[in-house]
Amino acid sequence: MRGPLLPREAPAWRSRAERFDMAVLEAYEPIERRFADRVTALDVAVDEIPRISPRDPENVQFPPEVVADGPIALARLIPAGVDVRGNNTRARIVLFRKPIERRAKDTSELTDLLHDILVAQVAAYLGVEPTVIDPTLEDE
Repeated sequence: MRGPLLPREAPAWRSRAERFDMAVLEAYEPIERRFADRVTALDVAVDEIPRISPRDPENVQFPPEVVADGPIALARLIPAGVDVRGNNTRARIVLFRKPIERRAKDTSELTDLLHDILVAQVAAYLGVEPTVIDPTLEDE
């Protein structure tokens, strides 16, 4: 048999990176819908691996805009600013796909982890507590 086993429209056709991107969009959508007027200037991006590391591997301390699991960064909030060419940049949450995927055993865990990370990052961006973004966190 020659040719693709599945049609290109089938979900199984997607690459791991495409499935991760879809999971990020699904996790971010309720937050974006709820805070639409406050996150219009915020972008969400995905990178394969973090390009940041702790300064002291023995005593790991990342700045507050980084969500990490021990010495491994999972996401980073990059504030709006000016790039090296003098162009204005928008604020951006960058999620690091490979470290996040390695911490999730299945799709359900991935969804929960992405939700928790995005809640923390949006809260940092807005300067509020995570419970403002997701009131269900108060119950935990």
